[in-house]
Formats: sequence, structure tokens, C-alpha cells
Amino acid sequence: MAIYALADLHLPGGQKKTMDRFGAVWQNHPQKIAQRWTETVKPGDTVLLPGDLSWAMTEEEAQEDMAFLSSLPGRKILLRGNHDYWWSSVSRLRRRFTGLEFLQNDALESEGYVICGCRGWLSPASEGCTAQDAKIYARELIRAELSLMAGQKKGGPLLFCCHYPPLWTGEEDSPLFSLVRQAGGKAILFGHVHGQENFCKAQQGEKDGITLYLTSADYLKFTPRRIV
Repeated sequence: MAIYALADLHLPGGQKKTMDRFGAVWQNHPQKIAQRWTETVKPGDTVLLPGDLSWAMTEEEAQEDMAFLSSLPGRKILLRGNHDYWWSSVSRLRRRFTGLEFLQNDALESEGYVICGCRGWLSPASEGCTAQDAKIYARELIRAELSLMAGQKKGGPLLFCCHYPPLWTGEEDSPLFSLVRQAGGKAILFGHVHGQENFCKAQQGEKDGITLYLTSADYLKFTPRRIV
């Protein structure tokens, strides 16, 4: 069985919002996701979904999108992104949306690996980071610590999911990347970055023994990327 990742599905939610204005690649993208997912993922596989899953504003509006995800093959582990306004209390989400698993302040196991994560945010060293951004980032570091501690208790190699890139191009380190490195993480999967002109702004590849994977849906042409 395999572990895949795919971020930034940006499903339409109750608003029926499309992504067409972001380019031709996004036209009819839910259909592309469904087709390429079912061609790639087997029922016993796991798919990690690092945020920006639905444009819905409420749980009710997200119902259709969550049903869509639930219907696709494999085990689905969801993480919150900056546009997932429908994401309320994680305990409520777990009760409401069956067939899906929500990762927040904890860790889950799959195929001998331990899955940890947090949403992340603009790091203090990032261009345009405000005082409010710095406060949000600090809270996300706490969530990351809680998740990594839970993961270390389970044992096994760690895969870390976050919505924002842990390192932008040119950054040597960041508080979030440092936490994952200290915990012995093997890989970090992230999204948030869109558009051909922007993909190069997020670091990918191996750094300090950790492999960084950009898994934004448009970057992957809406095909889940195999991680292990």
C-alpha cells in the first residue's frame, strides 16, 4: 500500500465557486481530480490532503465537497489550510464527516509511518510578514509541537504535513523546519503555492535529511503524488 499527497483541491463548496479565473488548468478541475485520483489511488492506499480543500464557509456548505472526497478511493487524512473557513472544532468535524480523518494537534499512523502536521503560516522572516502574521505563526508552532510529540510517542518515521511551505527559496532555516528536523522528520509535504511563475518560490528536494514535496494540485496536474 502507498501514501500519496495532494493539496489545494479548492473544491467549490456551497458557493459553487470555480477556479477558472486562475487559468485554463483549473477548468473543470473537480472532474480532473476525480479522474486522476481514481486512476492512481487504490482502496488500501492513504492520501494526505494538506489544506485549502473547499471554498465553503460553513460545515453545511462543505457537506457536498466532503462527500465527494469520501467517495474517492483510499484513506483520506485532511489538514486545514488558510482558506478552509468551514473547518470548525475538529471533534465536530470528526462526528459529522464519516470516511475522512482530520489531523490537528495529534498524529496518525499509516503504512509504518507516523503522520504529523499543522497549517503553518508566513514565517517571521518572510517578506510582508506582519505582527499579526507572526502571532498566527507562533500558534501554529505550538500545534506543530503537539503533533510531533504525539508522533514521537507512536514511534516510526515521521511525515509532516503543512499547508504553507516550511522554507521559501533562499531561506536556510525556519522555526517550523527546525522543529521537524529536531523531531527526526523524514519528509514535509506542503501546498499553498500556485501558478507556474510561483512554483520556484518554495524549496523542494532534500535539505538536512528531510525531503520537501510541493503538492499543490495545479503543480501536480491534479494527480496525487506518491510519497512512499
